Amino acid sequence: MQVHDVTAEAETFTCNAYLVEGDRTVLVDAGSMPGVVDAIAEHVEDVDAVALTHQHGDHVAELDAVLDTYDSELLCYDDHPRRTRKLEDGDTLRIGDEEFEAVYSPGHADDHLAFVSESTIFSGDVVVYNDGAFDDGSFGRTDMAGQSREREIESIRTILERLPENVEHMYAGHGDEFHGNVREVVERSLERAERREPKYPDE
Repeated sequence: MQVHDVTAEAETFTCNAYLVEGDRTVLVDAGSMPGVVDAIAEHVEDVDAVALTHQHGDHVAELDAVLDTYDSELLCYDDHPRRTRKLEDGDTLRIGDEEFEAVYSPGHADDHLAFVSESTIFSGDVVVYNDGAFDDGSFGRTDMAGQSREREIESIRTILERLPENVEHMYAGHGDEFHGNVREVVERSLERAERREPKYPDE
């Protein structure tokens, strides 16, 4: 299973959008980088589906451009006029060569999903490896309208409960990808979230 961050060269604010090649070519989040369609075309000719972790603007601004170009299915939790399949907690979906479970994980966003397989997690913004606030285990911001630190904490706990022991690859919505003991990273992110201190105290 090959994973490409097709927004890695972005000069504007965007999430990491991951193109996953394999049995089923899937784009996890579309990002907000103009020209993401061209970046995708450097790797594949077709995209079978787009799976959204959530619908914040930095994750979906280029969604229509991707769907218009590739006529892909759209899989997501919340309503969207172009959604072809609603994903709910516990649903399974194929990304690349592996079966993933959708884990409902609100707090940063009410419609947030993480996707977990035996080896990999696409964690969206619920858990990230590094993001400028913390290295080696951080969590999505919860200080804006509609967000909740308490729900975020519960979501991270849920991910830990449902995370297979051998997960070694984490692709988050922001920051660097991580390869190694993913459980330890998620545990550190939970410890930091549970302190309930401002994530960005200087803002």
